[in-house]
Amino acid sequence: MGRVNPLDAFSALLSDEGRTLLAGLRDHDPAQELATATRLRREHPAELVSAALGQARLRQRAVAKFGAEDAYRMFFTPNGVEQSTRRTVAVHRAARLSALGVRSVADLCCGIGGDAIAYARAGIHVLAVDHDPLTAEVARANAEALGLSDLIEVRCADVTEIDTSPYDAVFVDPARRGGNRAGAARSASMRGGGRATGGRIFDPEAYSPPLSWAIEAARKAPRAALKIAPGIPHEAIPEDAAAEWISDGGDVKEAVLWFGTAPGSVRATLLPSGAHLETAAPLPDPPVRPVGRYLYEPDGAVIRAHLVAEAAAGLDGGLIDETIAYVTADELRPTPYAAAYEITDELPFNLKNLKALLREREIGVLTVKKRGSAVEPEEIRRKVKLRGPNAATVLLTRVAGAPTMLIGQPAKPVDD
Repeated sequence: MGRVNPLDAFSALLSDEGRTLLAGLRDHDPAQELATATRLRREHPAELVSAALGQARLRQRAVAKFGAEDAYRMFFTPNGVEQSTRRTVAVHRAARLSALGVRSVADLCCGIGGDAIAYARAGIHVLAVDHDPLTAEVARANAEALGLSDLIEVRCADVTEIDTSPYDAVFVDPARRGGNRAGAARSASMRGGGRATGGRIFDPEAYSPPLSWAIEAARKAPRAALKIAPGIPHEAIPEDAAAEWISDGGDVKEAVLWFGTAPGSVRATLLPSGAHLETAAPLPDPPVRPVGRYLYEPDGAVIRAHLVAEAAAGLDGGLIDETIAYVTADELRPTPYAAAYEITDELPFNLKNLKALLREREIGVLTVKKRGSAVEPEEIRRKVKLRGPNAATVLLTRVAGAPTMLIGQPAKPVDD
């Protein structure tokens, strides 16, 4: 049996028969997939059943990023689910562009269209470009499925050949994954095609397209946003760009380079609340001081943006170690930028002493966190014997250079 052309298989899913099959698979149990496939192949072509089951699995995975209402109407590729922007983040970015007066955007390397959808829903006209034919077809189908075809034009093309001058803004989301052959990755790097498979790429020049190309494309537009990996070194950020790190639910999702806004500024944005810190002149690090009653763990976006000092400014606190992003204070103050813990014990790291303390306090539920410690939380959980009705948090860290265990619990919220 010959290999089914992916475009043909996807086109079959868009037929009335394919859509009916997909609708019936919305709540299917993957554990029962073999029995489901056997039953469906009695009435439908085997290739169509396989494509529908694969798409049903992708839709179930996509719910976490897009929400059930959209995910079960959209179409996906495996890489599209993996690398698409989470809807909350895409909506935030679209709102920022809209607030800047952007009414049209060239979305280069659009993937399956997640960002284009957010822009269109913000009232922005979108040219969505991807070099990979299947990916472009999926993006086009998604625009139609969500009723956004009037606002989203999808084009299968080389992004380096697109004239972006008619658009108010440019958005580039380079692929940051690649195969094992660097030469193959680089040969495709200027095409902006689909999403490469394989491990993450940490060299910005190995992005597809390279970051240097994306930056030059951004500089030609009145406004631009470049999605990049959150681990990018600050020294790699161009002087004429603003940089934003975005977390969602406490997890850092991405960084964005903004052009045409506030050059040289850095910003941390915390979703879903939208709280943000921004500065063009970072404060010096807080002083190192002894551990107080409370410990603040800054959000990952705050840490990545090097804005721990700004987050700590209103806490009247200091660092527990000059290399550790934990802030300590004697009073509890509200802040959206850090989680607070009430510390009851500060002990030199010693597993035997930790086990004895947990046993004495009848700790049956233990949360283990670490920062600046070589000890893995899983190792602690495996070696301590938990028993009892109480809960505690242990933070493995360094205090003034010494390996330390801080024992406590999440602080009760205080009124703003």
